[in-house]
Amino acid sequence: METRRDMVAEWNTEAIVWEPADYDRAIVGVVERCSFQAVAVYDYDMLVKVTMDLGDGNYEEAAEYVDFNIVGCYVGEHTPMTLHRAS
Repeated sequence: METRRDMVAEWNTEAIVWEPADYDRAIVGVVERCSFQAVAVYDYDMLVKVTMDLGDGNYEEAAEYVDFNIVGCYVGEHTPMTLHRAS
């Protein structure tokens, strides 16, 4: 069975995926852009939920963690993107 992490690697073997692997539940796909390799796309609300499941506080604390340590983290051209869904 192919994992979401495997799916991302099929598009770009250098794509970065967040650790721990629990965050794979928040991968919703990959995004492509002209002149750039595909990168993983994570759902913001699911990142917060996974962070809460990992024991990192209530919603506000988990959202702050995600905002600073994931959304605010740039590790090069293969850095994942974060999707904020429309209401």
